[in-house]
Amino acid sequence: MNTAVNVVHESEIQRQHARVRIPARIRFAGKNQHLVEHSLQELSAGGFSYLAGKHSVAVGDYHKGELIFAIDDLALVMRVEFQVRSVDPTSNRAGCQFHNLKPRDIVTLRHLISAHLSGELVSVGELLSTLQRDNFGAPRKNKGHAGLGSFGRFRAMVLSLVVLVIGVVAFVFIASAVYDLYFVTHAQSALVTVPSMEVTMPREGTVQSLIGEDGVVTKGAPVATFKTSMMDMFKGQLADSQIKPERLEELLGRQMSGTVTSPCDCTLLRQLVADGQFASKGDVIFQFAQRGSQASIEAKFPYAKFRAVAPGNRVSFVVAGENQERGGSIVSSNLNSATINDLSTDIRVQIKPDEPLDNALAGRPVEVSVTRGPSLVWLIY
Repeated sequence: MNTAVNVVHESEIQRQHARVRIPARIRFAGKNQHLVEHSLQELSAGGFSYLAGKHSVAVGDYHKGELIFAIDDLALVMRVEFQVRSVDPTSNRAGCQFHNLKPRDIVTLRHLISAHLSGELVSVGELLSTLQRDNFGAPRKNKGHAGLGSFGRFRAMVLSLVVLVIGVVAFVFIASAVYDLYFVTHAQSALVTVPSMEVTMPREGTVQSLIGEDGVVTKGAPVATFKTSMMDMFKGQLADSQIKPERLEELLGRQMSGTVTSPCDCTLLRQLVADGQFASKGDVIFQFAQRGSQASIEAKFPYAKFRAVAPGNRVSFVVAGENQERGGSIVSSNLNSATINDLSTDIRVQIKPDEPLDNALAGRPVEVSVTRGPSLVWLIY
């Protein structure tokens, strides 16, 4: 067996042609337009060779002729076009290549060569059956020669990078969502609180603040003045016999001024009544924080998360209006209810920040979260 022969299936593109010695002849018109006929030395699906003998032959000669095969005592004639590709000067052996072979001719040649290699006899019926089949498939794309070009490669690279970035972003988003769902507890609501003292209006009237821009006051210092009607001073003290129209008109037309003092060495947190605005007796006009007091975070969590908000646990929070994430620890956690018979489903948590907060942030909403598992960075890497 000749193991060096590589035979390709009919429906595949021809890559290598087996050369066989098969009884056949080639007949064509020579240079003098005389018909010449030679026996073939070798035949393949791509060409053939023959001994030219005394006839002159040169590389590049192009001829049209006939291939003649003997099958079942019949002569099979194939019209072919071929070109001389090589000439051996010693033996005058000419190697030729087929040109413009038709599909039926290719099928016939391959069937004859395959049958000869396998040692089978070729019959006319087999040959006709072979010619009736579709023995050709679509040619394969030659990716090695059909390059994309510089722009095509750049576009492919950009598209690959975009797909990669989208994939990474999607993975990080999903991982973050899963981590936030299973390992992070968020507060339902939270705000910055400061121990405060309230200053109320002693009488109804209009208010004018005396506090400077720095908001710092000392104990006993005046923080505001107010103006009230004389009628308010004598309200409830005049008898019905003393209330005369002219007396009422006199009392309503006269005003009395007063001063409101600071109850402590404090810092102004909030002025609840604007300058010149009327306030009733007992209305809160100022909120003060004692100097040295530290702001804390008060948050509300659902009762189902009571294990995550035990005292001593670490939390992270972001104050509204800031981008910086801060840290702190839980100082106390209590049920948000007044009596034991009125149990609440919420837990009120007091948080002490690691770094002191500005008292001016009092009342701002806060986003608080408690992590009860591995960090997201550890999960990703």
